[in-house]
Amino acid sequence: MKLVLNIWRQAGPATKGEFERHELNDVSPDMSFLEMLDMLNEGLTNSNREPVTYDHDCREGICGACGMVVNGMPHGPQRLTTTCQLHMRKFNHGDELWIEPFRATAFPVVRDLMVDRSAFDRIIQAGGFISVATGNAPDANAIPVAKESADTAMDAASCIGCGACVAACPNASAMLFTAAKITHLASLPQGQPERHRRAQRMVDRMDAEGFGGCTNHGECFAACPKGIKLDFIALMNRDVTVGSLRHPVRP
Repeated sequence: MKLVLNIWRQAGPATKGEFERHELNDVSPDMSFLEMLDMLNEGLTNSNREPVTYDHDCREGICGACGMVVNGMPHGPQRLTTTCQLHMRKFNHGDELWIEPFRATAFPVVRDLMVDRSAFDRIIQAGGFISVATGNAPDANAIPVAKESADTAMDAASCIGCGACVAACPNASAMLFTAAKITHLASLPQGQPERHRRAQRMVDRMDAEGFGGCTNHGECFAACPKGIKLDFIALMNRDVTVGSLRHPVRP
């Protein structure tokens, strides 16, 4: 299979980038998207040219590092699929692909297709933990959890923090990511003592990082490779509202 690739090349966050055109022959339909990029980089390296920089780790759809925009769609055209799990059989012989990094002020480009997603880490650090002293770690089954709560927590915890929601949102909002992390702990008994303050702290941090606001486009849900539900944003907004009533002056 032959493909034409237009890949974003940018030496660093302070430099101007542009698309670079490449033609690839003999691409196997069984290759993953990242294996196809590996093939491109091998050819560039053999020609003494700079390979394309992109982020990856597990290549199993778990870590969320592989995010890039393919033909205007975060992670590519296949729903509920990360870039590393996208296979070239999804494309046709002779297709022209446009590959670029996630676009958001809070996700500055490090190089080429790699962006700095550490803003997500700082949102989690702002409140995504439980600091209540409980003594020794209790047995896993010591605290009963209702199945509905456990299911909600598991659904929220499936967020891999890839940033596709931010890249898809016209406002570059991180509401879906932040809501998933807040709902994960808010659904469990262990997360109740700090529930509302946690929501306030994480939303404050999200705003401070420069992410945009949510205007209910729903593009975040459509692009999310794990199908994180929009319901979690409503749950987060409720917790923030309750927190503002209980704790008018934010810590």
